Amino acid sequence: MRVVIVGCGYVGLELARQLGSRGHDVTGVRRSKTGLEAIVSVNDTDGVPDGAVESVQADATAPESLSSLPEADIVVFAASSGGRGADAAREVYVDGLRNVVDEYGARSTPPDRLVYTSSTGVYGDHDGGWVDETTPIDPTTEKTRVLAAAETVALEATAEHGIDGTVARFAGLYGPNRYRLTRYLDGPVTAGYLNMVHRDDAAGAIRHILETDCARGESILVVDDEPVDKHAFADWLADECGVERPEKRSKAERIADGDLSAAAERRIRTSKRCSNDRLRALAYEFAYPTFREGYRDAISSFRRDRT
Repeated sequence: MRVVIVGCGYVGLELARQLGSRGHDVTGVRRSKTGLEAIVSVNDTDGVPDGAVESVQADATAPESLSSLPEADIVVFAASSGGRGADAAREVYVDGLRNVVDEYGARSTPPDRLVYTSSTGVYGDHDGGWVDETTPIDPTTEKTRVLAAAETVALEATAEHGIDGTVARFAGLYGPNRYRLTRYLDGPVTAGYLNMVHRDDAAGAIRHILETDCARGESILVVDDEPVDKHAFADWLADECGVERPEKRSKAERIADGDLSAAAERRIRTSKRCSNDRLRALAYEFAYPTFREGYRDAISSFRRDRT
């Protein structure tokens, strides 16, 4: 397969590594020279043949730059808005994605399919109940409404060009450089559920979907086996790290502090548990089925640093 990864960042680099190590032709796309260097460095990792992963400088929000993108069988749109607000998110996720779709759709040989990486945030609040691919989305913040709009582009605008779209809704990403141990060890920890997926499995799920040619025209939840209560997770993590368990707060107590923005308060009130039954049914095997396996390296590193 010829795969182009637009926005080849945290998950994209790992996806490039996995695809490159399995003999696929991969091109990573980033806006900055530093980003391009990170893509090229994937070729230096074990199991990736030299030159298997190439890099191209382009910006999804600048349509004139996209002519430099190579021909592809598959495009993965994994760009990030850099944690900025809803306006920046719309520019990247909606406008940028549409630019990429229009660029490839206008070519004589458009890609066969496109995968867009979205978020489980589009489901909104379900009072701790379970959600899956059959659950209607109900975005409650400006940013999640932008993500929902981008999903429409990924599934409908692609179809106008004869490209099959797939939406991969990632749960909370964690992994190398994103374990954020102190958030839970130092506390206080506010009640709610954590829906998580390790970076390697986020990339692995996309790789599996592409290699098995499944989930065309679908939205797929990419989340591990076990949503976990935040208080229970914080206590488990503290015990594993050999430190005192952190202070806990209810949602009402945290909101009563009065220092939250409206968007932050909505996030705290939002609660759900995400099911990966569909992804499991597609025969994906997780490298890190739960947080227990996923945090093993971070815990070992933390304990070593304390000795």
